[in-house]
Amino acid sequence: MSDTDKVFAGSIPEIYDTYLVPLIFEGYAADLARRVAETSPKQVLETAAGTGVVTRALAPLLAKDARYTVTDLNPPMLDRASKQQSADARLTWQQADALKLPFPDASFDAVCCQFGVMFFPDRVAGYREARRVLKPGGRFLFNVWDRIEENDFAHLVGETAAAVFPNDPPRFMTRTPHGYHDKAQIEADLREAGFSKIDIATVQKTSTAPTARHPAIAFCQGTPLRSEIEARDVGALEAVTARAAEAIAGRFGEGPVSGKIQAHVVVAKN
Repeated sequence: MSDTDKVFAGSIPEIYDTYLVPLIFEGYAADLARRVAETSPKQVLETAAGTGVVTRALAPLLAKDARYTVTDLNPPMLDRASKQQSADARLTWQQADALKLPFPDASFDAVCCQFGVMFFPDRVAGYREARRVLKPGGRFLFNVWDRIEENDFAHLVGETAAAVFPNDPPRFMTRTPHGYHDKAQIEADLREAGFSKIDIATVQKTSTAPTARHPAIAFCQGTPLRSEIEARDVGALEAVTARAAEAIAGRFGEGPVSGKIQAHVVVAKN
């Protein structure tokens, strides 16, 4: 994984939240929130919270006396998340590295992470940290994207960007968001971290957008793919976005557009 894969700064958090969150994240956030809340945890930690889509879905499902600590490595993303959330005394916002959590052992009933573990430079270390801060019997819940070929818009945008730069194709989408989809590898990493009870479910959903340009903006300008494009040609961002929109329109129509998305949802226990 490139160092730039973890950089969500500048205008990326706003575009990410405005375009990408409703496009691909909201449905899985509701699913993950429901799974976390079903055991009525009183102490919850969220890592790699991004702009807070899971937080907005999960907070209303928790008890009035629950405590919910929301963290992310990137302050700009966490700032965006906190501003989007209504006032709630149960919530604490804190910048934190999921691989070096600043919390005591056995602090939480549940740890959750929405599409974040793919960005961990050492996933086993991140899983060990989640296990360390869990109370006995606690649960670690997270999701990861399935292979990019199972995710229509991401696949098409990635192919378009690669076609613009054939000698040095941007590979962020395949390398990182969709680069950790092997269920056997995920289970092996969790077991190496000390988890013994692991359930992995593959969940398919439909991604919808009002226009073909919407997903093109979401992926080209609201993710670190933007940094890869600009590193190759600082003036090419709009051109690549336009070509991606044309490709989506060619396959799915001008809009509204719908495409398949698919992810794995993981629940691990000590």
